[in-house]
Amino acid sequence: MSAATPIIELQGVSKRFGKTLDLAARAARGLATAMGRPPRNDVIRAVDGVSLAVQSGEVLGLVGESGCGKSTIGRMVAGIMPPSDGRVLYRGRDVAELPAAEARAAKLAVQMIFQDPFASLNPRLRVEDIIGEAPLTHGLVARADWPLYVDEQLSRVGLDPSFKRRYPHQFSGGQRQRLGIARALAVKPEFLVCDEAVAALDVSIQAQILNLFMDLREQLDLTYLFISHDLGVVEHLSDRVAIMYLGRIVEQADTEEIFGRPNHPYTQALLSEVPRIDARKKTFAAITGEIPSPLNPPPGCHFHPRCPHAMPRCAEQVPPLREIAPGHIAACHLNDGPG
Repeated sequence: MSAATPIIELQGVSKRFGKTLDLAARAARGLATAMGRPPRNDVIRAVDGVSLAVQSGEVLGLVGESGCGKSTIGRMVAGIMPPSDGRVLYRGRDVAELPAAEARAAKLAVQMIFQDPFASLNPRLRVEDIIGEAPLTHGLVARADWPLYVDEQLSRVGLDPSFKRRYPHQFSGGQRQRLGIARALAVKPEFLVCDEAVAALDVSIQAQILNLFMDLREQLDLTYLFISHDLGVVEHLSDRVAIMYLGRIVEQADTEEIFGRPNHPYTQALLSEVPRIDARKKTFAAITGEIPSPLNPPPGCHFHPRCPHAMPRCAEQVPPLREIAPGHIAACHLNDGPG
């Protein structure tokens, strides 16, 4: 394996969700077909042909509006759901083709931290069981060493080990998120998928959790896929940023490049809405229009109905991702020149 082999790579990954039809819906679909009308599309293409690579030790920020498919990508990376098309590679090998023992090790190596720290913790379990059950089950710690191991995980995330006999409802939101991080770290992962991991927290608590993530990265040599809609958080934490719109990656580059020289009109629109101290008198305007439904996405470039620079071909042709500068790729027909 080459030293440059990504720890995680997505190759042309798509995810479709089909709506389960009840009896009335099936009857209506049958009637429409009998009358010669095309049936309504009930398939959501949440992720559409996404390719991403995350190198060991880096933080890749994944940004986009709600409903664009960010969390679905996170769940596929973490092995919670399989892709409908494409491949997810762990250290250069397709996880779907790994032998059982290696697939289990790969799944332990990639852990996910969720947005809602209360909903993701079993309210009936004590903290010691929430954190210690998985490493004990997978043989990562001996039962005799288990109490001390749980104490170490709690201390690592800044919680008092004496809390381990408590239940999740006895903690604040920030403390519960620390419990979620401790649970993920307990199985000794290499890669953390952080799905809006600070979005539900107060701003002051967000800063504490972000600092914890940065400290853990240094201490444990962790790699992150950091999913967020908050560009300020992503700029602070990430080495590279990928911008996502309606299931597709539209731009990707180093953080400094994205924030300093955004190329795609959607990226430019997102960044124009970020408040800056040096732009106090600026009037901020939201991106015009609403994100289309993934049940019926626009043809061609998905962003063209909201894009101020849209041309006729934007509604007809899907712009390919192409390199516009070293390490900087974008999918926009404006990069093709006039035509």
